[in-house]
Order: sequence, then structure tokens, then C-alpha cells
Amino acid sequence: MPEPKTARQPLRQEVVDGIKSYILRNQLRPGDPLPTEPALCEALGASRSSVREAIRILTALDIVEVRHGHGTYVGRLSLSALVESLAFRGLLSPDDDFQVMSDLIEVRELFERGMAERLVRSLDDEQIGRLAALVDEMRRAGAGEGHGFVEADRAFHTLLLAPLGNDLIGQLSTAFWDVYVIVAPHLDVFTHEHEAATIAHHQRIVDAVRDRDPVEFAAALADHYAPVRQRIAEARARR
Repeated sequence: MPEPKTARQPLRQEVVDGIKSYILRNQLRPGDPLPTEPALCEALGASRSSVREAIRILTALDIVEVRHGHGTYVGRLSLSALVESLAFRGLLSPDDDFQVMSDLIEVRELFERGMAERLVRSLDDEQIGRLAALVDEMRRAGAGEGHGFVEADRAFHTLLLAPLGNDLIGQLSTAFWDVYVIVAPHLDVFTHEHEAATIAHHQRIVDAVRDRDPVEFAAALADHYAPVRQRIAEARARR
């Protein structure tokens, strides 16, 4: 007969915390190996089943990584679990998807506008050329080829943030696009006017980067995100 959840919970959390403490205490880094399962059982005073369950939990959180046939290692410590939960939250609740989308837009704009000076200084000529090419790709794709248009838009903002070298920002940007795919069908129809405005805003961003003008760069971003926020607000009101 399985143990009741209330009886298992403290033990499971204790083993999870014990493994995390081991990683911190030994100053392990992503990719470093963890002790074998028997060694962990002995070090933590826990049963093999408790250690295996703790490893499964920590694997889901990307704190550890199990390489079958090789062993268990410290994970990448990414935000993959957060990204997936944000996207899933949007699927579970029609109201939450708009809120998550709105929150992520605010965060993304905060990153891009807050880093304006650094971005316009750091993007090199090759990257600026690629940004311009993505705007051209958006023009070719057009609203009738919605998937290609969105993919070019996504690639544009990914490249725009690349000079920061910040995995956290990159993963939150990924979360934005994952949630966008969920929310987009509930927004008003993406018209030719929306398409033209979006392309114009992206071209303005490229021009500001090319001119190394952080003030114009920030203003272009503000004008780019304002109509997106408006579309979300209108969709929430209809819902």
C-alpha cells in the first residue's frame, strides 16, 4: 500500500534539499558529476527510492541532468521549467494567457529599452545587416504568410538581445514567443495596417542602431510595443 502523500513529502523535500546543499557545499558547476546513487544514499542517509525521486524532481527543474549510461551531473540551471510553466498556464486559463502575455511584453520592453545604450553600442555591422535582412524577410512574408512573418519577428528580437550574452533574458524572450503562439488566435485580425506598422517600427529600430542613437532606439521600441499592448487590452475586454 503506498505511503500517504503527507508522510512522504517531508522526506522527499529533505533529500531534494540535501542534494542541492551538496552541490553548493562542494562548489560544483554546471556539467560537474554528482556522486553515484549509492554514495548519495549514504551521504544523505536516505533510501535509494527517495534519492531517485529527488533526482527526478531536480531533473525537471534543470538543477541536475541524468546522462543514461554515464551518471548524474549538475544541470544547466536554466529557466526551462519556468518557460514551460508560463506557456502551460496560458493553455490552462483563457484569462491568464492575456495576463502572462502582458507581463512578458513589459519585461521584454524593459530589457530592450533599459539596455538601449549598451545595445546600440554593442551590435556590430554584421549583426545590424542581419537585423535589416530580417525586416526585409518580414516584408516578403507579409500577413498572408503569418508563420514566416512571426518567425522573422522572433529572430529579430532574439538577435537584438544577443550582444547582452544574458541567458536569463534570452529564455524570458523565448517564453514570450511561446505564449504569443497561444494568445495570437484570440487577438484581433492582423491587418495590412498592423503589418505595415510593425515593419516600419522594426525598420526604425534598425536605423536607430545603425545611427548609434540610443534615444531614438528607445523611442522606436516604445512605439513598437504600444499597439501590441492595445491589441491585448482590447482582446481581454472582449473576453
